[in-house]
Amino acid sequence: MGLSSSSNESIQLCIFDLRRGQNEGQELDKILFFFPSGLPFSKQLSVIGLSEGLITFTRIFSPEAACDSIEAERHSHVFHEPEPDIWMVMVVAKSNDSEPIWRDDALRKVLKETHSLFVMFHGSVRAMLEKEPAGGLVRRHLYSFIMDYLRACIKRSPSDDCCCDFLVGKKFLLPSFRDCLKERGTVQMLTITREAAIEVQSLVRAFESSAVTTPCYSLILFQDLLVSTTLSPDDTINLFTYAVLRLTPHALSSGASSWSYLRKGNVTSNVVTETNVTHPSSMSESFYGSSDASPGEDNNYHVVRPLQSDKWSKGKDGYLVTDLWGAEVGTWVFATPTVLLQQTGERMYLCAYQHRSLTLMLLIPISSIPNGEQGVSAVKQQVLENASLKILKIEEKLSKGWGGENAYHVGGYRYLLVDGDRNVSRASPATKVTTLTKESLLAMNKLRQEVELEKSRAKLGDHNCEKDLEVCIRAKNNAWVISRVTRGKELYMVLEKANETLLYASDAVEKFSNRYCDGTFSLD
Repeated sequence: MGLSSSSNESIQLCIFDLRRGQNEGQELDKILFFFPSGLPFSKQLSVIGLSEGLITFTRIFSPEAACDSIEAERHSHVFHEPEPDIWMVMVVAKSNDSEPIWRDDALRKVLKETHSLFVMFHGSVRAMLEKEPAGGLVRRHLYSFIMDYLRACIKRSPSDDCCCDFLVGKKFLLPSFRDCLKERGTVQMLTITREAAIEVQSLVRAFESSAVTTPCYSLILFQDLLVSTTLSPDDTINLFTYAVLRLTPHALSSGASSWSYLRKGNVTSNVVTETNVTHPSSMSESFYGSSDASPGEDNNYHVVRPLQSDKWSKGKDGYLVTDLWGAEVGTWVFATPTVLLQQTGERMYLCAYQHRSLTLMLLIPISSIPNGEQGVSAVKQQVLENASLKILKIEEKLSKGWGGENAYHVGGYRYLLVDGDRNVSRASPATKVTTLTKESLLAMNKLRQEVELEKSRAKLGDHNCEKDLEVCIRAKNNAWVISRVTRGKELYMVLEKANETLLYASDAVEKFSNRYCDGTFSLD
């Protein structure tokens, strides 16, 4: 039903609107995005038609929550409805491996992150459709944004020097079993002393005083770790994700990064060849638009492309600058980037400052600065006057206390800690995780899939129910693979050099929890 098993169609990613294209001859109106865009429209409609049918059928049994995933014999279908009747669907061909190499939840979080970042920069899909009902505006924005996102380096920790492009050349790399000890959609925090925390709070107050008449928000990162935020949890995740992608020192020097660990072993099953990524057909290009129309904008619809690589640089005054938002009318002054906050719905100026390993993001309401770039420049100068000495002192203190790339490594353990209530995670350094065997990673990937299924069932059964569980599995290579979920917190662990007994593995988890889980991640 439109799902070919050929190599260049092993994955399809689409976005469509159930309110559009319901009349004969208007079916194409419902398609807002499709990857690969070079597929004939008949095949695109076939994939979307099948997805519509699955959504309609499952709503018969669950009107409030339609399907989130469907497992067919040869394909996995992952669904996400980020806005009413706006659906994102990823269809992935299954590999020949006996064990699944990816998790539905990991794929769904790619969809969620894509939409959240899109809305932060461009506003909701529905609002864009209401602005231009023909759909050309939203298609051009979605195509440019998502293709840039797929090419963006995803790095989740300062030690994650094995970042990966979703799109490398003409290959699409899915989050695979090798990423089972990572958690997308969370922030990674730096543990600091009480003295440092007091100084950080003083710096935040200095930011707020610089804005004078209006409330502002701030986000502070050291390396690729969060130090402080005054934003809501959802807005914090979005800005943190963007900072790690494009603004931190690691992101600005990402040319030195490598994703070669993905080549270790036989991982060809999670690499999909895409022959139409860079050269879509002329018909699809006119329908979706090209993501390579211009360096920063698409001149037909003035599409700002905030995820383009190598577009940020550090100015002489320490502020990060980019030409992605164009220039102020009639001047050569680069326009200050803007973002939309999810919690308040306000459009904000985004000002980013960097001193060595410290990255500071200040968000100021556009409505509070009537004179545009001139007013933004005045606020930036006020921040430097009020906070420059504090910034120097905090960066120096955090650098002295920083344990390096392996700061959160625990000898003998490979782990992931997730605080779902706070959307915070901590994990073994990626360089340590790569020492695990394929068998251990596949076993952990399967265990996480089962845990996520149990959590989903518990949520459907009782919206107020938080299911506690602990699972220990002996993998084929005799490693222990462990999961513990309690009170909204999750611990996943692999012990490859453990004793033969289950008691030993259980004791190892207890020792880890008691000794290495700080207040943020206590599992007692």
